[in-house]
Amino acid sequence: MKIKKLFIFFISTITCLFCITGCSNNDSKKESKKLRDSSPQLYLPSTDYQVTYQENNVSVDASHTSSGYIMVNYSGHNEKVKIQVTSPDQNNYTYPVTYLNQFVTYPLPRGNGTYKITVLESVDPTKNLYATCFTQQIDVSLENEYLPFLYSNYYISFNKDSLCVKKARQLAKKCYSSLDVVSNVYNYIIKNIKYNKEKANNVQYGYVPDPDQTLNDKTGICFDYASLTCAMLRSQGIPTKLEVGYVGEVYHAWISCYVDETGWIDNIIEFDGKDWSLLDPTLGANNKSKDVKKYIGDGSKYIVKYTY
Repeated sequence: MKIKKLFIFFISTITCLFCITGCSNNDSKKESKKLRDSSPQLYLPSTDYQVTYQENNVSVDASHTSSGYIMVNYSGHNEKVKIQVTSPDQNNYTYPVTYLNQFVTYPLPRGNGTYKITVLESVDPTKNLYATCFTQQIDVSLENEYLPFLYSNYYISFNKDSLCVKKARQLAKKCYSSLDVVSNVYNYIIKNIKYNKEKANNVQYGYVPDPDQTLNDKTGICFDYASLTCAMLRSQGIPTKLEVGYVGEVYHAWISCYVDETGWIDNIIEFDGKDWSLLDPTLGANNKSKDVKKYIGDGSKYIVKYTY
C-alpha cells in the first residue's frame, strides 16, 4: 500500500466508538456489574510449518489461515521487493518488504475464499518494473470472522512486552465493558497524541507504523494513530480493523471496532441523542467538537479501500 503525501492536507482520522460517560463511577453500577478482566488477551502469530510453500528465496507458512493470517519470509538480495495478497474479491493488498530473513505476518482480511500470494522483485527501479518470483493460491476458511482483526500483523505490531499492551491494560482497569475500554483508549489518544505535520510532509514509500514509538513520542500521522489504537484494543481482545481509503480526495487511515453491546461499528458518526457518539480522535485532538462533526458529517465522505 502506498502512503501518499496527501497526508499533509488532512489531520488524521480514526473511526472509534466513544462512550461519553467512560467508565462510570456510579456506586450503584459498581454494585450491580462485575468489573471487566483487564488482563491482556494477546493473539500472537506463530510459524508451525505444518503447511508451507517455498520457491526462489521465498518461504510461506500457511499453517494458520483459519486464524486469518499467513507468514512470509523473503531471504533474497533484491533491494526492492513487494508482497501482494489478492483477496477473494480480487482486491490487491501490496506490502513493501522491509524485513529480510524473518517471517512477517500478513492478514487475510476479506473472509473465506481463495487468496493468491505473489512476491515481486524489482527488475528496473527507475521504471518501476517488477518480475514475479513466487506465486501460490491458498484456500481459506476462517474459524470465525473476528480473528483476522485480533492478531498482531505487519501494520499492527505488538507482543507481551509492548508498551502499548501495558498502557491498554492500565486504561482498561476499573472498566465494566468493552465500550468502556474503547472510551478510555479514545480519551487517552485525543489528550496525548499530537499530529505530526512535518512527518506527514516527508513520509516515504514503505513506511510502517510502530505503535510503541507513537506511544513513546506522543506524535504521529494518521497511520500511526490507527495502528496504535488497533494494537491497544486488540490486546484487550476487542476486534479492531485498520481501514485505509479516501476521505474525499485525501488518502487516509482510520479504524472500526467490534463490541458485544453494538456489534461492528462501521460508520463514521452515530448518535442516539443521549449516550453514544462516534467521533474522530485525531481530529478531536486538534479541533473543537463542532468542527469535527461538521467535517465528518454522516460518514459519506469516507470510502474504505483496504482493511487490515
